[in-house]
Amino acid sequence: MNNIWITEPETQAELSSSTDIGHTPNTRANKERESHKLEKRLCRLMGQAIVEYNMIGEGDKVMVCVSGGKDSYALLDILLKLRARAPIHFDIVAVNLDQKQPGFPAEVLPRYLESVGVDFHIENQDTYSIVKDKVPEGKTMCSLCSRLRRGILYRVADELGATKIALGHHRDDILQTFFLNMFFGAKLKTMPPKLVSDDGRHVVIRPLAYVPEHDLIDWSLHKEFPIIPCTLCGSQENLQRKVVGNMLREWEKKYPGRVQNIFRSLQNIAPSHLMDSGLYDFKNVKATGTPNTLGDTLFDEPEFKVSSSLDAFEIKVEGES
Repeated sequence: MNNIWITEPETQAELSSSTDIGHTPNTRANKERESHKLEKRLCRLMGQAIVEYNMIGEGDKVMVCVSGGKDSYALLDILLKLRARAPIHFDIVAVNLDQKQPGFPAEVLPRYLESVGVDFHIENQDTYSIVKDKVPEGKTMCSLCSRLRRGILYRVADELGATKIALGHHRDDILQTFFLNMFFGAKLKTMPPKLVSDDGRHVVIRPLAYVPEHDLIDWSLHKEFPIIPCTLCGSQENLQRKVVGNMLREWEKKYPGRVQNIFRSLQNIAPSHLMDSGLYDFKNVKATGTPNTLGDTLFDEPEFKVSSSLDAFEIKVEGES
C-alpha cells in the first residue's frame, strides 16, 4: 500500500481553527468548510491506521459490521470513500445482525444501505430472548450478548467469503477497554487494531482506531445517519465502561492532550521497564559492560515535558486528604 490511502493533512490554519460542527457559526459556508475539514481528518486518520497496520490488502472482501449506531455508520461511510481512491481493489459487504429486540425498526438499515449502493446482508437471529432469559434482571448483558454476536458474525463471514471483519471501535473505545482491564482485570490489555479471531479463522480489523469519538459524533450529525438505539444494553447507565468514559472526558476537559498522550503510550511500550517476565527475561539480566542508551538511569528522576496546556497530572489515592 502507499500513501494514496492517506489524504493530505489539514493545513495548520485548518487544524488551529477546527471546531465541532455543532458549534460553528450559523452560516452555510462555515458549516460546509467545517464538514469538509472533518471529512478530510476522518479519511486521513482511517487511512493512516489501515496503512500502519496493513489492515486491507489486494482482493480482500471486507465485512463491515453495521449495528445502526453512529460508529458503524461512520466506519462504512468513510471506508467507502477510501475505497474509491485506494491503490488496491477490495470489496465491501455490510452486515447487520437483527437480534429481534422489541421495537427494532427492521426497515431502517436496509433502506439506508440500499441508498448508498453497498452490498449488504441482514442476519436474523433472536439473541435478545436468549440474553433476557439467561441474564438476571439488573445484571450487565453486554458480555453474553457480545459472545453470541461474535459467533454468529464469524459464521456469516464464512458464508459470505469475507477475508476481513471490520468493527467500528474508535480511539476512546480502545482507551476505555485499556482502563477497564487494568482496573478490574489486573491486565495491561486493550482492543488491538488488528487481530486473529478467537476461533483462529478470521482477521478482525478496527479502521477507526485512531479516530476520537467526538469526531464521529460530529460526522453523524452532519450526515444525519438514521441512528438505531440499542434497547438491550444501551439503557444500563451504571456500566463501568460508561464510568471510565466519563473519567476520560473529565481528564481531557481539565488537561487537554492527556487522552491522546495515553493513547500514544500504547504504541510506545518498553517491556524492560515494566514487570512482565513473560515479555522480558528479567531473571537472566546481567551487566554487559557495554553502555546502553536505552537503559534505565537508575538514580535519575523521570523527566516529562509538560506543555503550557497540559498541567502536571493530579493523582489522588483513595483515603488521601
